[in-house]
Amino acid sequence: MSRKRRTIADIIATAVGAGAPIEFVAYDGSRYGPTDAPVKVRVVNEQALSYLATSASMELGLARAYVSGALEVEGKIYDAFKVLGSVDFEPIGVAEKVRVLRDLGLKILKWNPPLPEEIGASRLAHGLRHAKNRDAAAIKHHYDVSNTFYEWVLGPSMAYTCAVYPTAESTLEEAQYEKHDLVCRKLGLQPGQRLLDIGCGWGGMVRHAAKHYGVTVVGVTLSRQQAEWGQKAVAEQGLSDVAEIRHGDYRDVVDGPFDAISSIGLTEHIGVKNYSAYFQKLHGLLRPQGRLLNHSIMRPTNTERVAYGRGFINRFVFPDGEITALGRTVTALQDNGFEPRHAENLREHYAMTLKGWCDNLDEHWDEAVQEVGLGTARVWALYMAASRLSFEKNKIQLHQVLGVKVDSTGNANVPLRPWF
Repeated sequence: MSRKRRTIADIIATAVGAGAPIEFVAYDGSRYGPTDAPVKVRVVNEQALSYLATSASMELGLARAYVSGALEVEGKIYDAFKVLGSVDFEPIGVAEKVRVLRDLGLKILKWNPPLPEEIGASRLAHGLRHAKNRDAAAIKHHYDVSNTFYEWVLGPSMAYTCAVYPTAESTLEEAQYEKHDLVCRKLGLQPGQRLLDIGCGWGGMVRHAAKHYGVTVVGVTLSRQQAEWGQKAVAEQGLSDVAEIRHGDYRDVVDGPFDAISSIGLTEHIGVKNYSAYFQKLHGLLRPQGRLLNHSIMRPTNTERVAYGRGFINRFVFPDGEITALGRTVTALQDNGFEPRHAENLREHYAMTLKGWCDNLDEHWDEAVQEVGLGTARVWALYMAASRLSFEKNKIQLHQVLGVKVDSTGNANVPLRPWF
């Protein structure tokens, strides 16, 4: 007696189990799950199954299928992630995998070339991980997408880092203003001082410090498009005599000393093994009693290994990106000449920031797709929604750490209690 060939919905049911609040609809006409489910996933064609069968992980396979259009999600991606996060997926053993292949056919194991939106180590510039030319290629992949696209997603502030919300009702723009101002206050900026802002992006911190604190500012970014946009904004706001944005690597800055350094969202790109060299470089650029504010995404514990993975984030979003926990970061800061004075976890603020960016992308979806293509727009929708949920669930955090380069007598020259 011949065995009944299972539908795609049958196979999905095996992995998902009963009671999952998701409806799956497949191209073979089969479906699984409640019709009134808050999330509906459509398996558009065989390519989706091929990505799932041949990718290094389920996460990467699903991402490739969605970005390519082989998998569709009805509704907001964030809502889908919340629902999927509540599903207890059943592990599939070897025998079951063989049965699935028999049902679907070995043709789903065909090799799939990388998507146009995907970049891996082999497609980066030749060189060691975090060598200057490779870092420049990685930054170009993520940041040189389209300044117009970023204007739609980030809003008028063009700040692509965690905002600080004074209240739960504050707007994204108000929160980005507060973030820049908080950094200035923590650094204790005074008129006439020199500030170096490394990884300056489109220059939001540069312009804020120059305009509101009367300091002379140098900003540095590896992204040419960011530098060009920022230089134009500096000129338009009449700040060219006190603010400069350079296209280059912070490692090439030699015109210290500076009174303060802000590093907002750069540490994620430099490589954990390079933390010592990073803090040594910044220490050398500061005058005695100078302050450093390091603002970066971190892991929730020091027990997690640094991932040099081949997953979605590394291949589609931040090539060669690495994060570690607060403990390892503060240790590197201490061991390279800085005295830690304050640390603050802002992870809830980053979840709120990402919600604002997701809402902006939804509002400008049609224009965004026309500007950068459907695949790139989907990469952004996917990564921002997933990141928002990760901050909410404490999978990742955002810390600001303030360090001081004490003088030869041990004087840090800071107030006795927090002043910001």
